[in-house]
Amino acid sequence: MKFRKELVGGTTTTLILSVLNTGSAHGYEIVRRINELSDGIFEWQEGTIYPALHKLEAKELIRGEWVEASSGKKRRVYVITDDGKRALMSDTREWSVYSKAVESILEASYA
Repeated sequence: MKFRKELVGGTTTTLILSVLNTGSAHGYEIVRRINELSDGIFEWQEGTIYPALHKLEAKELIRGEWVEASSGKKRRVYVITDDGKRALMSDTREWSVYSKAVESILEASYA
């Protein structure tokens, strides 16, 4: 399903941080986990995640390092930082309150 850019953009950071909170991963792995954990609702593409990863790295919410894969090819692997963990906790609380409010309004409109 395709979602409006505004909806996706508002949650991209939180979703990436959430995935990295479970362990380090390279870009393709982050995309795969997000798509899998959403039961296929999200259909992220690998190329679209890198601008977000670069922004998160610039904000020091994640850290990237080059690691040699078993194939001999180098991959950039990302880990969440302590600042990233704090940001994720804050984002999670904020999202919970926000989504419950939106859901209440939507439910009331069908009552």
